[in-house]
Amino acid sequence: MDENVLLALGLTLFAGLATGIGSLIAFFTTRTNKRFLSVALGFSAGVMIYVSLVEIFVKAKDALVNVHGETVGYWYTIIGFFGGMLLIAIIDRFIPKGRNPHEVKSVEDVQKAQLIGNEDVEADRLMKMGLFTALAIAIHNFPEGIATFMAVLQDPNVGVAIAIAVAIHNIPEGIAVAIPIFYATGKRMKAFKWSFASGLSEPLGAFIAYLVLMQFMTDTLFGIVFAGVAGIMVFISIDELLPAAKKYDEAHSSIYGLIAGMAVMAISLVMLT
Repeated sequence: MDENVLLALGLTLFAGLATGIGSLIAFFTTRTNKRFLSVALGFSAGVMIYVSLVEIFVKAKDALVNVHGETVGYWYTIIGFFGGMLLIAIIDRFIPKGRNPHEVKSVEDVQKAQLIGNEDVEADRLMKMGLFTALAIAIHNFPEGIATFMAVLQDPNVGVAIAIAVAIHNIPEGIAVAIPIFYATGKRMKAFKWSFASGLSEPLGAFIAYLVLMQFMTDTLFGIVFAGVAGIMVFISIDELLPAAKKYDEAHSSIYGLIAGMAVMAISLVMLT
């Protein structure tokens, strides 16, 4: 494996295992830092939206136009972009709303849930909630792993920014897994293990992309997949990150995070060119 492939796999692993950071935060706080979550999720969305529309989509279009000409190449880019959105939308469609990993659950949410109903029944319910959330995250993060891997492989500088953005938005996912399992069992390590493991599908997606896609990679396939990466990133940002950021918004902190993410990404792209 060449250096870029190893870097791509390493960064995807880093992004996926950020779910473990979320579980650690859940253990050492009694109240969720809502402003931090709002700013962090908004920042992550800003990075992903900006880099997808300004950098990734354009590079995909250039690659496809070079092979197929202006009109056909642009059509392929559009198909790839919305195809990526469709893929992630289908995955979301088959995840029950109550188990959706981006329905961020704060410490207070779970504490309130514990006050309702029989304690043993509630513990079972919380345990199932945590396990199903872990499974949902594993399914959901698989295409994100492919997207991060492809981005790093094409442009390591852009890929690093995407990996960091994905890692940031994986932190509250880790919280969503760890909190219900911890409150159900009282075992911090068990909650941490499930939270940590739920992020492993992201590097798994990258590894499968390497084993499968790289064998058949052509300029056309690259352009379509890269356009799909942009679509996935934009969909995740609009459908998941921004609503979650607004849920914990305080004094417009989510929009400030969004603008800051875009600005940091714009400046970094200028400095790296």
